[in-house]
Amino acid sequence: MTSDSGPENWEWLGQNLDDRPEGQHRAAEELEVGESWEPTRRDLFIEQWLRIRTKTTNRTDFLLNRAQREYSRRCTEHNVVLKARQVGITTYVAARFFVQTITRRGTLSMQVTQDRESAEDIFRIVRRFWEKLPDDWRAGLLRTSHCNARQMVFPKLDSEYCLASAQENAGRGRTIQNLHCSEVSRWGRKGDEALASLRAAVVPGGDIVLESTPNGAGGLFYEEWHAADDTGYTRHFFPWWFDPTYVLDPGANFPPLTEEEAALAAIHGLKIEQIAWRRKQWASLRGLAVQEFAEDPVSCFRASGECVFDLASVEQALCGASEPLEARDNRRLTIWLPVQAGREYVIGVDPAGGGVEGDYSCAEVIDRLLGAQCAELHGHWPPRELARKLVELGKEYNTALLAVERNNHGHGVLACLRTLDYPCVFVQKGQDGWLTSAVSRPAMIENLASALMEEPRLLRSPRLLNECRTFVRYADGNTGAAAGTHDDCVMALGIAWAVRKEDAGRRPER
Repeated sequence: MTSDSGPENWEWLGQNLDDRPEGQHRAAEELEVGESWEPTRRDLFIEQWLRIRTKTTNRTDFLLNRAQREYSRRCTEHNVVLKARQVGITTYVAARFFVQTITRRGTLSMQVTQDRESAEDIFRIVRRFWEKLPDDWRAGLLRTSHCNARQMVFPKLDSEYCLASAQENAGRGRTIQNLHCSEVSRWGRKGDEALASLRAAVVPGGDIVLESTPNGAGGLFYEEWHAADDTGYTRHFFPWWFDPTYVLDPGANFPPLTEEEAALAAIHGLKIEQIAWRRKQWASLRGLAVQEFAEDPVSCFRASGECVFDLASVEQALCGASEPLEARDNRRLTIWLPVQAGREYVIGVDPAGGGVEGDYSCAEVIDRLLGAQCAELHGHWPPRELARKLVELGKEYNTALLAVERNNHGHGVLACLRTLDYPCVFVQKGQDGWLTSAVSRPAMIENLASALMEEPRLLRSPRLLNECRTFVRYADGNTGAAAGTHDDCVMALGIAWAVRKEDAGRRPER
């Protein structure tokens, strides 16, 4: 590619960006041990013409690092990227899409971030790509008609590169060829709606990249990462040691490696300078280090805050969790232990408002004697329909004791249960239903946490157990779901266990 290339050459390049021309191997001293590198035409263009600001020097050449090279090797049309902080993936994806935008006519590339400030930070990188190109390119084919803090339009190409935040209705009415969703784990509760709108705007065959550092064992990005096999997305994981700048002089009196450090170094070929850097980060960031500087795609998904439930017990229960014996109503009712004649059951119920965008209503069925989880009802229903489903479930389980939280939406459900004349509704101090209060809630949660530690095999629902992973204690002492996650199953089971313990052996008189 030369600075006097004409439009015909640009279009040819745009059609052949992912070809890997022969004779373009990188020098061995620039690669990792045992690594080979055959760059694409796109990568050659990036390294020859695009300029960036680096973290450690004033050098502006864009030489692909290990994470960027690995992504180039394995990327497909649809990708989900889990990464440690600042390994260069955001910049590289921006570069890939910028090259497509200026070499393929009629291209709209959109990069969406968690907030407006982050979008403008990334766009400064993209604008620098354009500003450092040869002057005759920028005055000719790449002349812009509109260029602000978040948009660059190339009228001669009918192409556009723009950025937006997830809070905006970014995808509505657009036709997108390239979509990069950055820091998806921090998009908030309405992130799933934003992502659905953006995906719908991508043309068939368009490129999509969902990229983020981890932010808790739940939420949109966590779900996208784990659903990749079902959605057809290619997973990419980049740990912190893919960044060559994460090193530190250990000094003459560096203490011996711990067993954990020695194992990590042996498995991944880490140098003592990398271990020294890691030791400093782990000392300063403590529990957050495994999230900010990921080392594997499992432990990095930690809850933001102190998890109320013992994570080892949760993991043990998850390992023992199995598919339900029966699933009904489009899997909104799942059954692990069918009803047995002569046994008593308790159903804890956490009702919600019924709207499809709010919290879920959940009912957990447990064996009254053993405490084992038998079935789970989970979905969005208005109060009357939820009451009807609870009556059906209660009757199936030997007229189980229905313990419905009477706070907020629970009053409506309890009123409907009275009209349906269900004979076994839990009564507390003369009132139908369970009251979750500032007094009862802590004891209810601690009771459930103790039960999980003592007998993790009693819990069978992966949905419930994943909620346990993201049920945290905040700085003010309150507990609840981490941002972007739910706790409906936890609360329903907590009610069931509290009623079982508090009211053992008593069935309310109606």
